[in-house]
Amino acid sequence: MGKLAVRALRTVLVVVLTGTVCVQALMVWVLVSGSDPEDGSLPLTSLRVITILGIGAAQVALVCVWRLVTMVRRGTVFSHAAFRYVDVIIGAIVAAALLWFAVTALNAPGQRDDPGVTLIMGGIGVAILGVALIVLVLRMLLAQAVARDAEAAQMQAELDEVI
Repeated sequence: MGKLAVRALRTVLVVVLTGTVCVQALMVWVLVSGSDPEDGSLPLTSLRVITILGIGAAQVALVCVWRLVTMVRRGTVFSHAAFRYVDVIIGAIVAAALLWFAVTALNAPGQRDDPGVTLIMGGIGVAILGVALIVLVLRMLLAQAVARDAEAAQMQAELDEVI
């Protein structure tokens, strides 16, 4: 991964992380202070809490991506340490999907006249879970690459002994 690509990705990660922290802080402040122009009904409050948690899941994934980019830059991504970050990313995506399903469930009673909206929202939740499965497949590819890297290192060591 080139230096320009690493810098560009890190810039995007910093901008997105900063933006999400600001939005999350504002939402927490509105939730805690009670200065909300809305009536503070339970579904609206629940939606705000779910949104704050969803933003947190995205932030966890962003930090893990940052760590993986650092490992790529250092040339250490093909190690067992990378699995921890990939596993956390998978967990964050699954958490986001579960939070989306909670939003869908909270929104469903208001959509009795148009149940298609609930079906579409459920489909989006399934798509989010699909992203988690894609990352899981990429994790399996990383596992194969780590195994091949270890095998190559062992063969190189044996070759060095022979020579």
